Amino acid sequence: MLIETMKKCIPDSIYLRLLFYRRLGKRLSLKNPKTFNEKLQWLKLYDRRPEYTVMVDKYAVKDYAANIIGEQYIIPTLGVWEHFDEINFDELPNRFVLKCTHDSGGVIICKDKDMLDKAAAKHKMESNLEYNYYWPGREWPYKNVKPRIIAERYLPDNAAKQRDGEVRDYKFFCFNGKVNCFKIDFDRFTEHKANYYSRDKELLKFGERVCPPDFSKNLEIPSNIDAMIQLAEKLSKKYPFMRVDLYDVEGKIYFGELTFYPASGFGSFIPEEWDFKLGELLKLPI
Repeated sequence: MLIETMKKCIPDSIYLRLLFYRRLGKRLSLKNPKTFNEKLQWLKLYDRRPEYTVMVDKYAVKDYAANIIGEQYIIPTLGVWEHFDEINFDELPNRFVLKCTHDSGGVIICKDKDMLDKAAAKHKMESNLEYNYYWPGREWPYKNVKPRIIAERYLPDNAAKQRDGEVRDYKFFCFNGKVNCFKIDFDRFTEHKANYYSRDKELLKFGERVCPPDFSKNLEIPSNIDAMIQLAEKLSKKYPFMRVDLYDVEGKIYFGELTFYPASGFGSFIPEEWDFKLGELLKLPI
């Protein structure tokens, strides 16, 4: 506890230099950043627009996105609460998703309400409500997001035809409002992997160490990918970098989330040269 308190006393720029070296084994250059990861750290420190807090809030971003691309792309919200005990489960459908509004990864997928371990769910949600996602990687937009719990409609109800049982999401890497490439995750529940594709749907020969690529995997690109690219570019317009996550559920597009710092700017690419290639695309607002 004392160590965590001491960490919070370290200025963001020093903390990020230390963490960057620890995670990637390299010195972080903020005066002349060149790699994708270095530039993401620069953006954490020097690109702090007030609207970013809304854009990373899992609840508030729904209205933000709807105003830009339309309500028809927004996953319906079933409820929003400040405390777990406020949830009336009798009013929820048999299948739903619970998530916290202020973090990343705090998700509970309920496929059968009668089988839900409410005690475990309460422990997870209440622990997450006490957690400020800003501190681990100093991702500034999360610092002042109001902690809440939301329930959303369970998308796989309409995804029975998905080959591997996964609801496929597409992560679009947008540089100054233009999609350069997109990422498709697969085998999440076995050996998580991900392939990257150009905006022209060509497989790119690179990936990430944490979820390595499988170039032999024949992933089906949805017929509405161009429409998804257009939506991602509308949402990312005016921003130096943004990753826009969209779902495809039997041909219908749903908005997922907006991410400013994939892997918190500590992602290790293979081959490493792609850290520089993506970095060349990211034009900082200097």
